[in-house]
Amino acid sequence: MIPEKEAVPADGAELDPAPRQRAQPLSPDDRKAMIIDAVIPLLVEYGRGVTTRQIADAAGIAEGTVFRAFGDKETLVTAAIEKYLDPEPLRESLRAIDPALPLEHKVRAVIYLMRERFQSVMRIMAVIGPERPHIPQERHEFARIIARIIEPEAAALNLPPERVAYVLRLLSFSSAFPTLNEGVEFSVDELARIALLGVAGRPFVVFTPSGASTAADAAHE
Repeated sequence: MIPEKEAVPADGAELDPAPRQRAQPLSPDDRKAMIIDAVIPLLVEYGRGVTTRQIADAAGIAEGTVFRAFGDKETLVTAAIEKYLDPEPLRESLRAIDPALPLEHKVRAVIYLMRERFQSVMRIMAVIGPERPHIPQERHEFARIIARIIEPEAAALNLPPERVAYVLRLLSFSSAFPTLNEGVEFSVDELARIALLGVAGRPFVVFTPSGASTAADAAHE
């Protein structure tokens, strides 16, 4: 079969190509979000010493656009730190854990997510210093979320679900500090097993041998 020839104007002129659609310009809020996403990795690497030129290059924009969007570098840095430290993404990830999963899978997922969070916070705090914007934490919200996740196994636990949440945070937080572990690393699986033995294993009685005096006993005398 002979392919049909494309139509050609009678005067022999070539047809105009299909017009290209121009990319829609970003809204001011979208542009700010794009710049913040570009600056966060630079903050982790360079801290507050990151330059506006580095930021502009990473975002693929002119340096003047950074100033038009935020006014000055410090305002941009503060906005990036606020986004980096925002606890809501962690809460959303915790809420996504299916309560119908086996307990060991849920405990492992909680420890993994919380340790990743603590490690990421430490990475940026190490380079930006102690000064940081105030970010409402609602510190007990994470415990309520985790309690809902493990509520189906509440009868098998040695502690109430909300107290289990604090045990998991304690394990996650302490394991995220390399200096506290003196080079002895614990995997997420190991931490999950430790937690499960502590909150769902065989209960035992903690006692003080007769004749021994603890610091707590001495304090009450």
